[in-house]
Amino acid sequence: MHITHLKLRNWRNFREVDAPLHERTYLLGPNASGKSNLLDVFRFLRDISKARGGGLLKAIEDRGGLGKLRCLHARTNPRVEIEVALGTGGGERPDWRYRLAFMKESRGQRRTLVAAEEIWKGDKQIVERPTKDDEADPDRLTQTYLEQIQMNAEFRDLAKFLSNTTYLHLVPQLLKYDDIISSQQLEDDPFGQGFLQRLAKLPEKTRNSRLKTIEKALSLAVPQFKELRFVQDPVSGRPHLEAQYAHHRPRAGWQREEQFSDGTLRLIGLLWSLLENDSLLLLEEPELSLNDAIVKEIPRIFQRVQRNSKSRRQLIISTHSEALLSNKGIDGRGVLMLEPGPEGTSVRPPNGDETLALEHGLSVAEVMLPKTKPERMGQMELL
Repeated sequence: MHITHLKLRNWRNFREVDAPLHERTYLLGPNASGKSNLLDVFRFLRDISKARGGGLLKAIEDRGGLGKLRCLHARTNPRVEIEVALGTGGGERPDWRYRLAFMKESRGQRRTLVAAEEIWKGDKQIVERPTKDDEADPDRLTQTYLEQIQMNAEFRDLAKFLSNTTYLHLVPQLLKYDDIISSQQLEDDPFGQGFLQRLAKLPEKTRNSRLKTIEKALSLAVPQFKELRFVQDPVSGRPHLEAQYAHHRPRAGWQREEQFSDGTLRLIGLLWSLLENDSLLLLEEPELSLNDAIVKEIPRIFQRVQRNSKSRRQLIISTHSEALLSNKGIDGRGVLMLEPGPEGTSVRPPNGDETLALEHGLSVAEVMLPKTKPERMGQMELL
């Protein structure tokens, strides 16, 4: 299942969004245009849908309150609205549609309440809120049906899909120096600090199968790379990754993750995430720490790994990389341009001229990326 369409109203710096999504969607835009904020929509839905430790009020609180979420350009409209359509891509009609609107009470405790919650399964609407019970007991509107196990039996597949969304921005240093860094691990581990512990919890057969797939991809991308394996320290029991490289000394030793390059660790994390499950995967600037020659091949590497996997995760990728976007295998239909303006940031697919240029063989880097540069960039040299 994939998210096929997104609609927003008054979310962060987006006054209104109505955009299609594809199996791989690339988000382009200038700095501070809202790429991270757009990715956070899906993390927000994940946090609401969690069976444990989640819910609407916590998701809002974790983001600094409703005032931080509501678009400053909203003016008189107090509602924040999110709507997603989900399907398998086999037809125009989505399998599911979920719409949520929330706002502060106009009086009294000024709590954040559900203003509307609607769920469609195909053409059949199965949830429409507020209900008469909600109006009689407004406390019920502090929770969505999505987060309530006793209420979501009819659409639990939808809740599970959203709750399995993964955000990854792996920081190699956290992985290399986990035994030294004693900071508390963040919920959902977005920066990969507990990556090796996740590997350790898997059945050996599953873990080895995934590592073998990653090994084949790394052998194409990392010079002299030969073999990848998982081990546990016999004394401390700590999990480790070890790699062996082709070497002029036939019996050269194995290297552990603290000796890996930052780029190799980031690539391992990205490839592993592709294989974990079939829910949405959010990638923020996957090009960081990687050589441009590897970055250019990221779309092809992703495609190859997923082709050999039982699961095909939907990817939403934010990037500034000319090298990545120069890959002519990127489908222009899966590109969204974020354009800041006086009324907030707009989101659009390629226009007619851009689509024509892409169809004639130009890359996204040539057609779209130049439009993300600030208009007054050249004046910086005068400062």
